[in-house]
Amino acid sequence: MKFSCTQENLKLGLMNVVHIAGKNANLPILSNVLIDVSDSLIKFITTDLEIGVTAGVRGKVEKTGQAAVNAKLLTDYINLLPNTRVDIEFDAGELKISCGNFNTNIKSEDAGDYPIIPAVERNNCFTFAFEDFKQAVGGVIFAAAADETRIELSGACFEFKENELVLAATDSYRLIERKLKYKNKKIGELERKRIIIPCKTLAEVVRISTRGDLIEITEEKTEKEIKLYVSENQVLFAYDDVELVSRIIEGQYPDYQQIIPTVPAENKIVAKIGRRELIQAVKASALFSQNNVNDVEINCQTGKAIVNSVSGQAGKSIVEVSAEAQGQDKSVILNYKYLIDGLNSFAGERVILEIADANTPVILKIEDQADCLYIIMPIKK
Repeated sequence: MKFSCTQENLKLGLMNVVHIAGKNANLPILSNVLIDVSDSLIKFITTDLEIGVTAGVRGKVEKTGQAAVNAKLLTDYINLLPNTRVDIEFDAGELKISCGNFNTNIKSEDAGDYPIIPAVERNNCFTFAFEDFKQAVGGVIFAAAADETRIELSGACFEFKENELVLAATDSYRLIERKLKYKNKKIGELERKRIIIPCKTLAEVVRISTRGDLIEITEEKTEKEIKLYVSENQVLFAYDDVELVSRIIEGQYPDYQQIIPTVPAENKIVAKIGRRELIQAVKASALFSQNNVNDVEINCQTGKAIVNSVSGQAGKSIVEVSAEAQGQDKSVILNYKYLIDGLNSFAGERVILEIADANTPVILKIEDQADCLYIIMPIKK
């Protein structure tokens, strides 16, 4: 194996795969990156047996072959090289790297021992604008369960509807739902209209880097696309020269629509509040919340919202925020961490807060946007 390419290309390729490689006492080979060089393509491959990532790299190939070397060591070394041509050759069990006055040899393991990433059928394909997809995915995974006690809640639900994808995540205490239009779709035999994708996988999708992350783009930007392929028990995300394969979580996702409150207008208050102002008020009151409870009270009235919290030891905080409200005065106690998480996931200037009573889930929306819904269960006292 022998090839050459720029340090920038190597850096970008490794950046997209190195996070999957890690220590595994049972399979030490998984701490490596597999370098697969064919006639016209250089590929970096990593897997943890649940997720597999392949990143293609442009370069000049002189000799084909494979090598498996420590992913972190190779990435750290490449990042230190000057931004110029890098020559790489595999010989006698070592990867030889030359770049200017830098020369190194990295020990290799048997590439034949590296697990094969399974192929995914490409009959069912859904295409999205790349940045919109990353924003939608990143805007739901924070609400999923952090542990796998209920395995289905550790992932995000993808529901494929006629013209849009509906994404949802919940940990039983809060729920977020987002909707994303398809740019294109091609459906073969899609048996399941709902699938659960691990949030670990989706976090890697959000992490996918582009050339624009490394250099300044001067020409006019074109809208990039990401393709999602769905098979019986696996999914494939494809963007430019990066492909990510993951298993699908088996199980039934909860029918979360049942917990979305439908309260008549006369029995609730609907308040439009500046998002940044509300975040600041909640953070100030959070300093006086009770340990292990994280409680703040939101009291919505005509013309204002009052955010407050009381601590027997530290004191209390009361912050008034201007609000455009309609309905009866209402108050509710919420977990401030959940509230801030939701507000930070929004991009709009103003949010809509719907409160029915102290025991009914609170609804947050983005003003003038119907593609996002966030629900928080109240703290009952």
